[in-house]
Amino acid sequence: MGAGPTGLRWFVDETSMGLGKMLAIAREDVVHPGHYDLPSVPTGTIDTVWMPIVAAMDLVVISRDKRIRTKPAELAAFRAAGLRVFWIAARRT
Repeated sequence: MGAGPTGLRWFVDETSMGLGKMLAIAREDVVHPGHYDLPSVPTGTIDTVWMPIVAAMDLVVISRDKRIRTKPAELAAFRAAGLRVFWIAARRT
């Protein structure tokens, strides 16, 4: 999988903002809400607004939404937008 025409490959959503900022410092192909290379997604943008923007850019989403399994409407929105998502979540034991 190569970077798209913008050179960007990854989008880290606000559930993992600290990780997103660190990755953006280390890598040029990572953006997050509020990143200067992604002015159309300022910090605080709701999911249904950023999802189609990120999908159109063919970015892979990194998210730490621990409750995604309990949000069928949000999960359906991810699928409807055609997003590829890497969820960082684990059940606590």
